[in-house]
Amino acid sequence: MKTIEVVAAVIQNAEGLILAVQRGESNKAYISKKWEFPGGKIELGESLQEALSRELEEELKIQATVNELVTTVDHTYPDFRLIMHAFNCQIISGKLTLTEHLDKKWLPKSELRSLDWAAADIPIVDLLI
Repeated sequence: MKTIEVVAAVIQNAEGLILAVQRGESNKAYISKKWEFPGGKIELGESLQEALSRELEEELKIQATVNELVTTVDHTYPDFRLIMHAFNCQIISGKLTLTEHLDKKWLPKSELRSLDWAAADIPIVDLLI
């Protein structure tokens, strides 16, 4: 089974709301249109922090500081294993613009469970609550 290693950002704004983004449609029903924390794959030679900074720039058109590691999730989907390193991040510049996602929501921690999250992101939600 293929293993994919990725990074994810837990971004909290000044009001204490947390950013969730909605994936696009996929032929894999278990991730199609699910909610997730923004991020993506690590490229060869990148540190986890460099990968996350690049992904946030590409996907959301923002620059962010990558702070401490929140958790690492090891989740097995039906056809691949995902290892996801989630970091607390803070936006320092840029206007949040979706380039790959369908939607975005800023939610208080108490409302995070109201979304239909991708399975690998649920342990992060549980930690935040």
